[in-house]
Amino acid sequence: MNRKITKTIRVRGVPIGGGNPIPVQSMTNTHTDDVAATLAQLRRLEAAGCEIVRLAVPNQLAARALPDIRRGTGLPLVADIHFDYRLALAAGESCPNRDGTAGTGGFGIKADSIGGYSSYCQWVITIFMLLFGINFNLFYLCLIRRFKSVLKSEELWAYLGIVLAAATIITVNIMPIYNSLSQSIRLSAFQVASIITTTGYATADFNTWPVLSKGILLILMFLGACAGSTGGGFKISRVVLLLKAVKREFHRLIHPRSRTTIRFEGKNVDEGTISGVECYLALYVICFVSIFLILCFEKNFDIETNFSAAASCFNNIGPGLGSVGPVLNFADYSAVSKIVLSIAMLLGRLELFPLIITLAPS
Repeated sequence: MNRKITKTIRVRGVPIGGGNPIPVQSMTNTHTDDVAATLAQLRRLEAAGCEIVRLAVPNQLAARALPDIRRGTGLPLVADIHFDYRLALAAGESCPNRDGTAGTGGFGIKADSIGGYSSYCQWVITIFMLLFGINFNLFYLCLIRRFKSVLKSEELWAYLGIVLAAATIITVNIMPIYNSLSQSIRLSAFQVASIITTTGYATADFNTWPVLSKGILLILMFLGACAGSTGGGFKISRVVLLLKAVKREFHRLIHPRSRTTIRFEGKNVDEGTISGVECYLALYVICFVSIFLILCFEKNFDIETNFSAAASCFNNIGPGLGSVGPVLNFADYSAVSKIVLSIAMLLGRLELFPLIITLAPS
């Protein structure tokens, strides 16, 4: 029989179409919600040479069992669903979390965000949030095997150092609450990764954490991820350049006749770049203060809520503190405040200078 030449696609590594051999497929006859029995049958099918397996998903119990089954086998799985869109949504619930992590968008499909997922899933999302907060140029350097250049990146080490320091301090600070070192490390690492990369997922109500932990998370809202990543915020590279500029000014005060050049990522930084970063900081502060002061006209919210709401939206974080914490939302703000916060999100996501220039009259 002549086969029509089609485009090759891959289902979890198994090529389909395009002249590839027709993969061996089968279907389980166990109750899918019986994870142990289904995995046992999948292992027998894999040993027999099966390459793709279909699973019947007749109810929500079967749909909720799919993540555990997927983690227990390397075979590509196809959910067999009939006449119920809710089962299809439940079966594919991992996709929004995957895309929300890659784009550091943080849109979850459950009320508890990522809190209801297993520790394994939370660690996987933590790692990939941090990876997507790194400058993508460094991934390209890895692809072309310039690993020494990656290891010399000042922004990368500053980013990782901030993450490690913040996670360590918060872990120690919340230990008395959870009485478990592993849980404290997991929760603090997840929240730090989520906030600094501006993803916005949550696995705990950090609104109930000690003031020190909340203060660190609030600072991370402003710092943001690396330049050239999918994250928002002020960006680590700008923070590093500003700190170097401050250090140079102190040096000039002590040695007025000395002339020093700021170096970043192994290159000299011209004065125009430093001036641009300083102007960006000034504009950043002006915009944030304006947003915060407008929110302060709201009578039903305290200063913590308004400040964190402005920081959260302006830096594209998601959750804030107080009445806009991770288990709450912005629904109680007035229509005017919601419009202001929407504009703040656009300003933070599209960068200040390009958006303001675009909107400015010619």
